[in-house]
Amino acid sequence: MKKFLTLILIAALCLTLMLAVNAENADTSAFTVAAPSGAPALALAALAAENPENYNFVAAETIAAEFSSAQADFIIAPLNAGARLYSLGKSTYKLGGVVAWGNLFFASQKENFTLSDINGATLTLFGENTINASIALYALKENGIEPGNVEYLAGAANTQSLLLTDPAAIVLTAEPALTAARMKNDAIQSYSLNELYKNATGNDGFAQAALFIKAETIEKAPEAVDAFLKLAAESASKCTEDPQAVAEAAVQLEILPNVKVALTALPNCAIRFVAAQEAREQIETTANIDLAQYGGAVPADDFYYGEK
Repeated sequence: MKKFLTLILIAALCLTLMLAVNAENADTSAFTVAAPSGAPALALAALAAENPENYNFVAAETIAAEFSSAQADFIIAPLNAGARLYSLGKSTYKLGGVVAWGNLFFASQKENFTLSDINGATLTLFGENTINASIALYALKENGIEPGNVEYLAGAANTQSLLLTDPAAIVLTAEPALTAARMKNDAIQSYSLNELYKNATGNDGFAQAALFIKAETIEKAPEAVDAFLKLAAESASKCTEDPQAVAEAAVQLEILPNVKVALTALPNCAIRFVAAQEAREQIETTANIDLAQYGGAVPADDFYYGEK
């Protein structure tokens, strides 16, 4: 009996090793990826530079259409958008992992600007009724900061423009727009939303953008999907381990305008890959700040790809 159990254990180990080898050798070259041109796309920039014809970088406001067209095997998009569409039955894309953890900053040209200057003042955010706006207001409130008035513009490019043209304005903007603005006006000072969020929740950044996998792709090529996720994690890690290579790739792919902007902005983009199941607790913390942005509830169990 003991010998029989030993044989079973050996067989199980061999099977595990064989599956690992198969995943390692799986062909990922045919996978297609859609991503918004901007900070979240930096997570896959190093990988995309090796096979650019399979990557489609689109305007951020059009990324939701990629879910309905279901053409790409993988999509990088705001986490809440992918979760909401999945909960509504309008997407089959499951969560592969979180790739961006918050690139938002409060900024102003005001002399000696500090976060306390927001108290009682007009604060301009971008994207009314969005998860970014909800998180910004939540983090401020939890840190005892209350703006007197909140106004909204369409996007980070709009608040960047206001930041540059109005010396008294206090805005929420995002990298790399903040870096581009600072290169035009070095009087601009900024404070990371992530720092306030960490004070409020204990989490190092919020679940902002993610990598999604088409369900059909998972069914057809599970080993290749696992291999691609490993490559995605390695690519994301290069944002801190080899920023020069990522910056050059970002310019080559026209994700960012030049290497100087990319290198300066990269440390503030909070790019790191965390697999879906590992990120679940932090995702639910983010979602509970404004469940409406997630379709009214935290994501269901089957939204998360991978073993628990």
